[in-house]
Amino acid sequence: MLRLLWIAGISLVLRQNAVPDELSIVNQGTTVAKVNRGDYSLPATPLIDPAKLDSLLDNVERQTFRLPRDAEIGNHGGIVAEQPGYRLDRAGFTHLFHIYFYGSGTSSMEVPLKLIYPKVDSELLAYLREKPIGHYVTYFNAGNKNRSRNIALAAKAINNQVVFPNETFSFNQIVGQRNEKKGYVRAPVIVRGELSEGIGGGICQVSSTLFNAVDRAGLLIVKRYSHSRHVPYVLPGRDATVSWGGPDFAFRNPYNQPILIRAFASGGRMFISIYSSEVIDYRPRAVPGTSKRLPEEISIETGSPKRN
Repeated sequence: MLRLLWIAGISLVLRQNAVPDELSIVNQGTTVAKVNRGDYSLPATPLIDPAKLDSLLDNVERQTFRLPRDAEIGNHGGIVAEQPGYRLDRAGFTHLFHIYFYGSGTSSMEVPLKLIYPKVDSELLAYLREKPIGHYVTYFNAGNKNRSRNIALAAKAINNQVVFPNETFSFNQIVGQRNEKKGYVRAPVIVRGELSEGIGGGICQVSSTLFNAVDRAGLLIVKRYSHSRHVPYVLPGRDATVSWGGPDFAFRNPYNQPILIRAFASGGRMFISIYSSEVIDYRPRAVPGTSKRLPEEISIETGSPKRN
């Protein structure tokens, strides 16, 4: 028996010597790794070290993974097509690596990938943009550059979001943490009564506008918190305060059709519309509009009104 194992080992070594020791691992024309057969052998054996192979798999996966990109409506109203994502086919990679390692493979290997399909494609988006079922607009001081920037960034984050039947939308989850890495800034001047997050002041105007738009569309409010004091960009009791790691605004789509959120912040207006397909059977609610009068602003440090 030992003699047979010895003969098999010698055979593997001879076969390995028939091909180059170095393997180039390539993804779409780019070399992502180069490996040497000897570095992946178990000591004193012609067998693959499974721990080292797992480490190689993880490394290649990090370099080749790509998230899918949903279709979206562009700035000029046209539909920007979706893009698929990719993840490593670990079983396929392992199979090809074994072929190389045991001597019958080539010196170059294309990374086997699996497609990740986008959640929203162009066809669905065209279907959903047909019918407006709710909208709301609030107003802000466009001259307050920092607060305006934060509002625009949060509006962009929720724009083109599609919420499927029985799916719950979470403002904090979609917008994410408001930090400098994402472009959010400190807003030393905020609206009276508004919660200050330090970095990201002004975000609550976006969540409050969204609340009123989805309420008009008859969507189911799952989670909403009001500011401790009235904020003047919406009517009393019509606000939705949010804070990373704290209060969130969330709603659920109770209809049998997906809904699409369109959000814009420009020229002192925060505008949100909710769309769906022509066949949606929705139940709108009566929600009063707000005043076009610009809300009073105060300094965070002093609490005194801003002087223009």
